[in-house]
Amino acid sequence: MSETMSSPALQTHSKTSCRPHVIMVLAMSADGKISDAQRTAARFPSTVDQQHLEQQLAIADATLFGASTLRAYGTTALVKTPELLAQRRQRAQPPQPIHIVCSRSGQLDANIRFFHQPVSRWLLTTAEGAANWPATAPFERIWVAPTATENQQFDWKQILTKLKTLGIDRLVVMGGGQLVARLMEADLIDELWLTVCPLIIGGKNSPTPCDGDGFSLDNAPRFTLISQQIIDNEVFLNYRRQRCNSFES
Repeated sequence: MSETMSSPALQTHSKTSCRPHVIMVLAMSADGKISDAQRTAARFPSTVDQQHLEQQLAIADATLFGASTLRAYGTTALVKTPELLAQRRQRAQPPQPIHIVCSRSGQLDANIRFFHQPVSRWLLTTAEGAANWPATAPFERIWVAPTATENQQFDWKQILTKLKTLGIDRLVVMGGGQLVARLMEADLIDELWLTVCPLIIGGKNSPTPCDGDGFSLDNAPRFTLISQQIIDNEVFLNYRRQRCNSFES
């Protein structure tokens, strides 16, 4: 993958931010779907896109994804390229970023391949979800997430502030659409990497990069295109969130 795929937005992120720089990295069909109506694993992106995701993970401290995404794939993406692994060693980073699973229920199949991959695993869940895992669970950290009292949804601002104190400066979000929607509602996504793939999925129930209740046109988060690249039949788009005070929120 070309060095030109690195993001200019990274250079502008303040090291003194109270939370990590949050990047959403997703591939979607030409009609804006990330999977079909059955939410099966989206294996339509090319090898080039997989290399691009690996590059983004290689410069991340952690990656965050929802339980539905994990259930669909049964596995997670790894940094494998020797050059990228060497760069992480030079930056005194472990070979793999921390992999954080977000699951309110905590109901995950302990036999899936994810639990045998060489990564540091964290679980972000509720008290009920944490009860599903014994002290010997394959998670290094099981964290009962703070919630907003008015709706009992996860308080993502508090969560990201805590992640910053744990040494996570750059966080890659790999889906799914519901998780992205919650972070977008809280205005916590700073950067988008969207790969547009040459197929049409369709279907009113097929998930998009940002599901949830959506936004009115007046309140829709706005982004600025900062780079674009066409490789074969895919388009790689990098957007930066438009804010008055850069990336601070």
